[in-house]
Amino acid sequence: MFPIRDHNPSNRTPFVVYTLMALNIVIFLMSLDFRNDDRLLWEHYQQWALFPARIIAGDGYYTLVTSTFLHGGLMHLAGNMLFLWIFGDNMEDQMGHGGFLIFYLICGIGASLLQVMSNPDSTIPVVGASGAIAGVMGGYLLLFPKARIDILLILIIFFRIFTIPAWIMLAVWMGMQVFGGLGSDPDSGGVAYWAHGGGFVVGLVLTVPLWIKLGGTSFWARTDGHPDHEAARPPRGTKPLGVGLHPPVDQIKPQPGWGKTSHPDEEGWTPEPGRPAQASSIWSTTQAKASVPSTRTPLAPLPKPATPKPVRQKSASSTSIPRIARRRPAKPVTPRGSPWQTRRK
Repeated sequence: MFPIRDHNPSNRTPFVVYTLMALNIVIFLMSLDFRNDDRLLWEHYQQWALFPARIIAGDGYYTLVTSTFLHGGLMHLAGNMLFLWIFGDNMEDQMGHGGFLIFYLICGIGASLLQVMSNPDSTIPVVGASGAIAGVMGGYLLLFPKARIDILLILIIFFRIFTIPAWIMLAVWMGMQVFGGLGSDPDSGGVAYWAHGGGFVVGLVLTVPLWIKLGGTSFWARTDGHPDHEAARPPRGTKPLGVGLHPPVDQIKPQPGWGKTSHPDEEGWTPEPGRPAQASSIWSTTQAKASVPSTRTPLAPLPKPATPKPVRQKSASSTSIPRIARRRPAKPVTPRGSPWQTRRK
């Protein structure tokens, strides 16, 4: 299960996102020449990857940044670029090109530092951009908690795409990082879970000033957590609409039978003869004033409903009780260990 797109169009071209994606892809393609040579690959990692023990010793601080542009394999690169493409353009739209670039780099550095703190004596190289991208996801959660995300679910031969709010998808993702970090072996290769969690928290905190500038909780009330785009709002009838989505009362067209004026609350309004008083609109609960005389004819009382005949219940002996089929719970799928002796973030 992984996201494939969001319903949140941006108002500007995300040049920084495209540049970051291009840099990651080009650097990965340049490393293909020595991917089959373990010695050359290890020298490449020693120069540019993050080693927690090296940072603790006071050396190689530049690898806090350079390690975010290295990847352990094609699927590692593809997954990170997909998440950056989905969530990065909207954050760049809100922060601007320069602001988003600084935000991205700080998130990557913060993610790397938390990974170092989680296992300071480790000599396993840490590579990957997902720590910085996790920070982008944390900021996205704060600004667009109810943005619609399309999720692709794959169960053996079953494929299905469904839409969920961003806060559900990101909360589940963050929970997986926490549980994965608590259950992982810090002395073996695999996924750098704490880099993911650290980047997410750093990005969330760094986005707070922008969220306050936009209005804070009033920004959420105005948009109901959805992106401020007409194309990003859920279709009518699928979800309850948010605050500010209904048309104002003064924009509602008059309906027949409202009398001399277009609004029942205006002075001098009288109902049309023979027609009961009506409310001003479906969103208004204001009733017609009691002091206004009405010339309509009183309605006749409704007839009493007929008493229903009792229904005789069948005995248990004459009716077979259906059996309830119970499904056995599916066995959990245990992920296989990664062949890479690196920690991917």
